[in-house]
Amino acid sequence: MSDIADLSAVALVEAFREKRLSPVEVTRRIAERIEAAEPRLSALYDWRPDEALAQARRAEARWLKGEAGPLDGVPVTIKENVATKGVPMPLGTAARELAAAPEDAPAAARLREAGCVILAKTTMPDYGMLSSGLSSFHPLTRNPWNTDLNPGGSSAGAGAAAAAGYGPLHVGTDIGGSIRLPAGWCGVFGLKPSFGRIPVAPPFFGRVIGPMTRTVADAALMMRVMSGPDLRDGMSLPPADLAWDACPPAIRGLRIGLQREAGIGLPVDPEVRACVERAARMFEECGAIVEPVGPFLTREMLDGLDVFWRQRAWTDIGPLPEAARSTILPYILRWAEGGRDRTGAEIYNGLNQMGVMRDAALAATAPFDFVLSPVAPVVAYPAGMASPIDDPTKPFEHIGFTVPFNFSEQPSASVNAGYTEAGLPIGLQITGRRFDDVGVLGIAAAFEMMRGPQRPWPEFG
Repeated sequence: MSDIADLSAVALVEAFREKRLSPVEVTRRIAERIEAAEPRLSALYDWRPDEALAQARRAEARWLKGEAGPLDGVPVTIKENVATKGVPMPLGTAARELAAAPEDAPAAARLREAGCVILAKTTMPDYGMLSSGLSSFHPLTRNPWNTDLNPGGSSAGAGAAAAAGYGPLHVGTDIGGSIRLPAGWCGVFGLKPSFGRIPVAPPFFGRVIGPMTRTVADAALMMRVMSGPDLRDGMSLPPADLAWDACPPAIRGLRIGLQREAGIGLPVDPEVRACVERAARMFEECGAIVEPVGPFLTREMLDGLDVFWRQRAWTDIGPLPEAARSTILPYILRWAEGGRDRTGAEIYNGLNQMGVMRDAALAATAPFDFVLSPVAPVVAYPAGMASPIDDPTKPFEHIGFTVPFNFSEQPSASVNAGYTEAGLPIGLQITGRRFDDVGVLGIAAAFEMMRGPQRPWPEFG
């Protein structure tokens, strides 16, 4: 590409090694792009260009001395709920008191150790509990493909930053679709790894950290650096010598499931359905055995999860002083209040639905090497809305394809599969068996090749 800000991390590492480019000139060019686009997108938090350039100069010196790390000088953004030393974590809400994080979280520490230039943190909605760029703390984050529309969330800023070309590498988090939904709506690649593959501090059931990039190969680079256990996460997986190379496998003979319906929630938009079915035909034409996967998510599962998450949110929000509580997004506050008076039996049943959902997902996907589905039943929606329905009494009607795989602990990715007639990206979800993160990356890389070139990325001057 003619613009160095659009180079992949793979290309940047090679260019730095061969001294064809400097981390300083790349960071300067990306800073120019951010300054041009950020007034319209509002994807970043704690953006300090002088500090980014200082990091780039140190990376340049390491390359000149032959002491460079595996990602030395490559720019990265990190979602604001992943701690970076010295930077407060508002968790997207104006209700939270700001205090500098005392240390880097595991993923941030490993990227820093690998030499990355940490450009900035990225935005998220209140407490990460929206698939939206709406926040009471951050300005409204918008979708680069159409700034009247939402990037999705809760990794809202990460999705927007990746699509807008704020460097090649971005870190998101996911507990119900928060990497895959914005990746799908912003037309980028996002991987929700197997639970525990990348350590999370503090850990929580279903929550993962993962890469958001423009290419599968760049996501694989991030996984090579970020994966592996950490004592701060007692649920992190043991060490594993995995081939993080995003190498496309042989497709012939693979058993691939095609899930057209989630079982509950919003109906699938016809353009989304047609795009996902077209992707399945591409695999079939390459020799895969494609068979249907029936819907398995039920109203009881989704409503149970809703009850548990509402009560969990109210546990954080309820004790706040009234002045602080009043600053929270009204949508989130109203939603969380629904957990205030729940009985112990209701909360236990809601928690139990995580296990029921896990078992249903594992049983439905067991016959297949991989499963294809939409990431979301609809495409990007208006920017100022909290969800595609914008109704706190129906908060999760759009996450039926994504949320089961958080609790089944399976790796699941979003890769751009095409566009609507209006030019909006459509995400294809690729889910693998537990712990087969490398396989999901490989299948996604194969689809990148089948899919062919994408439309030009959005530009902002």
